[in-house]
Amino acid sequence: MSDILETDRLQANCKIEQCQDRIGYRFRNPQLLLSALTHASGALHRLASNERLEFLGDAILGFVVCEILYHNYPELLEGELTKIKSVVVSRQTCAKASDSLGLDEFLILGKGMTSHPTVPPSLLSDVFESMIAAIYLDGGDPAARAFIERHIGPEIEMAASGENGCNYKSQLQQFAQREFGSTPTYQLLDEKGPDHSKCFKISAQIGRDRYQPAWGRNKKEAEQRAARNALSQIQGEVVPFPSD
Repeated sequence: MSDILETDRLQANCKIEQCQDRIGYRFRNPQLLLSALTHASGALHRLASNERLEFLGDAILGFVVCEILYHNYPELLEGELTKIKSVVVSRQTCAKASDSLGLDEFLILGKGMTSHPTVPPSLLSDVFESMIAAIYLDGGDPAARAFIERHIGPEIEMAASGENGCNYKSQLQQFAQREFGSTPTYQLLDEKGPDHSKCFKISAQIGRDRYQPAWGRNKKEAEQRAARNALSQIQGEVVPFPSD
């Protein structure tokens, strides 16, 4: 019996070491990491699972993402910020980040869950949020923020540029072809900044109608924003990306 317990302990320690290498963070208190990886099905009781950590991690993720959006996108209105945030903190995005880290390899699951060929996305999402909380409790705000920025930062940029479920160019093209039988074009009106950090001002045009231009940190982002401006103008709304 003691040999079995020792084997289990060694396996747990090995899992903790491998997981720390994978996420790029070393825990002062490895028990926090172990708790973050423990699903309710694999815990002695639910309070020993990652559910409480998931609750805290969800709040930390939402706060950090909101702060990043507020500082990095000063030109966005509240409604646009909310749309981007909803995409970035979604269970789908958290599961994607968890999957890219391979956290499913380290999950501690009950026998019923281990019989499944793949880990459900909901569990992947939960463990990512739990990991955020564990890092926060162990290393404080800077450590948790660095983890979020490293793994969620690219998702923020994709969502803000329309590459993550908010493809305004596609929406504008469908609308223009349906209503006007025409395909939108995009004109580069201006650019500024050094070569390594240029910004571009682009407008969308349908037929002879040119819509409010928008600035972007690259041409792809500027075109997405210009398309969003065009859709807003067509619908009689205030443009979300004023260029002046």
